[in-house]
Amino acid sequence: MKTRSPIVSVLGHVDHGKTTLLDNIRGSTIAAKEAGGITQHIGATEIPMDVISSICGEFLERMSINEKLPGLFFIDTPGHEAFTTLRKRGGSLADLAILILDVNEGFKPQTYEALNILKSSKTPFVVAANKIDKIPGWKSVENASFTESMKQQDSDIIFKLDQKLYEIVGTLHEEGFESERFDRISNFASQITIVPISAMTGEGLTELLTMLLGLAYQYLREQLQIEENSPAEGTVLEVKEEKGLGLTIDTIIYDGLLNKEDRIMMLTKDNKVISTKIRSLLKPKPLEEIRESKTMFENTDEIVAAAGVKIVAPHVDDVVAGSPLKVANANDEKVEDELLSEVDNIRIQTNDIGIIVKADTLGSLEALVNILDQKDIPIKSAEIGDISRRDIINASIMYDEDKKYGVVVGFNVNILPSAEEELNNQEIKVFQDKVIYQLTEDYLDWVNTAKERQKEQKLASIIRPSKIRIIPKLVFRHSKPAIAGVEIMSGIIQRGVTLINEKGDVVGKVESMEDNGENLSKASRGSQVAMAIADAVFEKDFEEGDVLYVDMSERNFFAIEEEFESKLLDDERHTMDELKEIKQQSEDPNWGVINTDWSELDTLDEDEYEDFYE
Repeated sequence: MKTRSPIVSVLGHVDHGKTTLLDNIRGSTIAAKEAGGITQHIGATEIPMDVISSICGEFLERMSINEKLPGLFFIDTPGHEAFTTLRKRGGSLADLAILILDVNEGFKPQTYEALNILKSSKTPFVVAANKIDKIPGWKSVENASFTESMKQQDSDIIFKLDQKLYEIVGTLHEEGFESERFDRISNFASQITIVPISAMTGEGLTELLTMLLGLAYQYLREQLQIEENSPAEGTVLEVKEEKGLGLTIDTIIYDGLLNKEDRIMMLTKDNKVISTKIRSLLKPKPLEEIRESKTMFENTDEIVAAAGVKIVAPHVDDVVAGSPLKVANANDEKVEDELLSEVDNIRIQTNDIGIIVKADTLGSLEALVNILDQKDIPIKSAEIGDISRRDIINASIMYDEDKKYGVVVGFNVNILPSAEEELNNQEIKVFQDKVIYQLTEDYLDWVNTAKERQKEQKLASIIRPSKIRIIPKLVFRHSKPAIAGVEIMSGIIQRGVTLINEKGDVVGKVESMEDNGENLSKASRGSQVAMAIADAVFEKDFEEGDVLYVDMSERNFFAIEEEFESKLLDDERHTMDELKEIKQQSEDPNWGVINTDWSELDTLDEDEYEDFYE
């Protein structure tokens, strides 16, 4: 058995310092302290333990970190795209993560997305509160520990920093995490560590690296044990053309041994397994050798985890980024089953209604599905690949079931020409983005906007509780139709509604309304208008000073009480109570058909209620 380096990924919002932090961790600042100590890999950089010890020294002793690790293995590609693309069987490729955020800006959309990814993958992480050097009045000390740098700051600057940190603590608490600044942590097992840093000046990197090692020692001892001579397992970073070599596979090996004589198996874009023989293994040369020889790679006979390597092999055109990679010298069938189960674990196909989900890699599909699940968004199917005509047709079937599910959500994928053509003939919606958080938020915003629009349309079609008063001495015509001056006492009166009196007897229909010669389709509370009432006769059906109500069916009452009561004004609520009392005391044959005892609705289960409401 061998202990490998923990694999570390950096996540956070755009412009919050991911790239700067990685550059500083692997760059001139650290290299200057221990020249030549850093090992460059394909897609990753390993900082050896002796380099970390020279930087962190006393802090490692304080943490009682005595066991030796080879170092820390940083995935170079910053951001959620690397984290979601790179995965291994059973979870994320990264053993640890740094969630970086701008201490002056706090949480942003991609910060929340990164937090959701960390939460769903259960990856231990440290929060790097970056850009302390941008706090007005901060006195930067290049490459100093945070503890040393703090000694140079004025008390009001320390107070400002504390305020910003406790805003971060508050937000993390809202998201379900207890947290504290690293030197105030009382329980490392239950609290997330926050380390104030400057990725630009190097301040705080000492404590950040120490805290990562602390997490590794506390939680990952068994996970980091590998069998040095077992067949290698890894993840495909990228398939790309390399001058003089043809198509190559950039891979991170996280377990076992990879030999140049091995045969490897991977997944293609259409979820098939390919088997291919390695022609050569390439690793990056040291920087000084690259300058001299002008070639970036050198051949190697074997690679032991954790390591990044470039593989030259035939027939890899369709290998998908994020695919697991396994050595299969003698167990083709078993390895093929394991690879296909990776896809089966993520692809979702149900008979229920829901949206269609597409993503570019296994990892990003898994992350997108997890976040959609957290937001209770049902999924009909979730697959890797560009949006096809079949996806559009499936979404149109969902549209017929429920319009809000007539949707395709695509992460970092294109729409195929045949799908574009089909889309022109359908009413479905396609959402595309390269940020998972934005993709899900756009869909939810669209759903909520559509719901509000439908609600407003429905509200406009519903008769609102309203009443009028016949103004004395303003009856202009007695019948055919009767015309009188009226005051709208509550609600909104629309042309065509039926008026009843206080006994529930029908008076007539509002045929038209007029104000200063202008015809009105509706009139609201406080208005005084001339109203023509069809089928009504003055002194038979109504008198001067009478109060008349707009008639409402029981279904209308039900719809208002269930969906729109919050939209009613106080005067409308009072009128509705009066009208309900009038209807209950009247002999209207249409009242009581639905359910006169409204409390009985509470006894219905969800399906019965939906059936009844329909």
